[in-house]
Amino acid sequence: MKTPRLPSIGEIMIVLLLFLAVVVSFALIFELPIQLALFISWFIVIALGIRLGYKYDFLQKAITKGIGNGLEAILILLAVGALIGTWISGGIVPSLIYYGLEFINPTFFLLATLVICSITSVATGTSWGTVGTAGIAMMAIGEGMGMPLPLVAGAVISGAYFGDKLSPLSDSTILSASMAKVDVIAHVRAMLYLDIPAYIVTSILFTIAGFMYGGNNFDSERVEFLKSSLHDVFQINVWMLVPMVVVIVLLALKKPSLPSIAVGSLLGVVWGVLFQDLSVSTAFHTAYSGFSIESDITFITELLNRGGIESMVGSIIVIIFGLGFGGLLEELGVLKVLLSKFEQLLINAGNVTTATIFTGLLGNIFGCAMYVSLILTPKIMQDSYDRLKINRLVLARNSEVGGTLTSGMVPWTDNGIFLTTILGVSTFAYLPFMWLSFVSIIIAIIYGYTGKFIWYTTDENKNVS
Repeated sequence: MKTPRLPSIGEIMIVLLLFLAVVVSFALIFELPIQLALFISWFIVIALGIRLGYKYDFLQKAITKGIGNGLEAILILLAVGALIGTWISGGIVPSLIYYGLEFINPTFFLLATLVICSITSVATGTSWGTVGTAGIAMMAIGEGMGMPLPLVAGAVISGAYFGDKLSPLSDSTILSASMAKVDVIAHVRAMLYLDIPAYIVTSILFTIAGFMYGGNNFDSERVEFLKSSLHDVFQINVWMLVPMVVVIVLLALKKPSLPSIAVGSLLGVVWGVLFQDLSVSTAFHTAYSGFSIESDITFITELLNRGGIESMVGSIIVIIFGLGFGGLLEELGVLKVLLSKFEQLLINAGNVTTATIFTGLLGNIFGCAMYVSLILTPKIMQDSYDRLKINRLVLARNSEVGGTLTSGMVPWTDNGIFLTTILGVSTFAYLPFMWLSFVSIIIAIIYGYTGKFIWYTTDENKNVS
């Protein structure tokens, strides 16, 4: 029987180039679903595995093992879909949009979007939930104010990712800490040294952008028309915001994400029946099929006809295929072999930081899911940190920068598909405005090469207390 071996760099490059060729051609040339490209890519890697001496049964188990690592994300995504549908039909999201149009100053709208999404994400620990609720509202408000939607999307994503990296309730935060074998709270404290300056710079950038765009296209008559249009379709009042407060409180009390979001969805159903004159069956139906209304007003149809479990099917298929693909890459040692070719360059904290962030990006590109990146990156890089006696808190922090913050940059990742679907803006359109991600990457690399906030295992304050 043939003894399995690690792939050569030539074999890896051929497989990865074939993968990119399939994905890019399907997406840009043939305009075929990215999900189909990912499914085909399974068999490219399976062919490599058989060539390396592995049996098909082993490779199939690698696929199912990879998928198993992301099942929690799939369940949460289903709950978020139901939440979006019922919160629109129940008047929660429309009320957020209405009050946003009434009270938010156009000049400071982008900064407000960043702050509101940041607070929501820190409190709830879910970037997806933030984008699907507050994010939809801010996109609608921005559209009503005449703001460039890719720029608004950049502010939404920056705020959502800020909270997702810092909240001890976040699954990505917990995963990064556990994979690096550090305490979650210590990890959050270590992140603050990076995230606070990055957030300040990002806030300044969106404030400047607000002054540039906030007054140019603002039409007060249009805003009043949109507010009255919302009033014609929904009952609007402050009581509509109660379900959002309940979910935030539940998650802030560290209740599990899945049932907390499900409770929010149920409250959306109740609010739809009590306040929006929906039948019980119709209100429940929006949890599965989303909100749907026929209107001559583009603002209403494009931004509010969405949500429901059904709307998440495409994203879930991407996650399943991406996790399976990542599971195959991990078991075959593909990324580990790639990194070994550069190991002789990993002689200082700067090079290790840069390599970690790059590995996280590769995990997203070839693993197609943030979870793949956050699982693989610490595994691949931990020996380099230990050899240089760099505290693993730095490993966890850099893994988040490379894994979490770059996931939305790749069109075929779970985050890329989700953000495009929910916000209605393509990945390449909002990519230039993911300012928090770019600023964080730059600061992390600067820290690495200057030694600033790089802790070593011999430091007395290695726990960053």
